[in-house]
Amino acid sequence: EDFIFDRHETVDGGHGRIETRSYTITSDIDWLPNKEQWMGLKSIGMVESIREVNGEASRERRLYITSLGCDAKKFGEAVRNHWGIENSVHWVLDIAFREDESRIRAGHAPENLAALRHIALNLLKKDKSFKGSIKTKRLNAAMDVEYLQEVVFS
Repeated sequence: EDFIFDRHETVDGGHGRIETRSYTITSDIDWLPNKEQWMGLKSIGMVESIREVNGEASRERRLYITSLGCDAKKFGEAVRNHWGIENSVHWVLDIAFREDESRIRAGHAPENLAALRHIALNLLKKDKSFKGSIKTKRLNAAMDVEYLQEVVFS
C-alpha cells in the first residue's frame, strides 16, 4: 500500500551559510494510536534542516502534529512563522530581562521566573503611557514606583 504525503523544499542563504529545509507532511494517520486525544489533529509533519556554514554541515529533524491538511508548503510557512514569533519573544526576553544569563536552576524556580518574565513583558508591551523600548520601560518601572503601579494596575 502506498503512503500518501506532500513535500516542499526551501533553500536560504546569506552571511556565509546555506540552509536547506525539507517539509514533509501526511494526513495518512489512521495507523496513529490515540489520535482522537488530539482535538483537530489532521496531519503529522517533519522538517529536516541541513545547515552548511564554512563547509561544515549539520542536520536537524523536528516532528510536528498539526490541524493543517496535507499541504507541505502551508506546513512550512506555519512552522517558519511559529519560530519567527518564538525567536522574537526570546530575543526581547534576553535583551530586556537578560534571561539567558540567569543561573537559577533549582526546583520550579526557572519555570516560575520565566512565567513572571512573560507576565512583565506582556504588561510592558501593553503600556502606551511611556514611549521607549521594553528594556527602557523595565528600567523606568524599577526606578519610578508610580510608573510601575500604572503598568501593573492599568
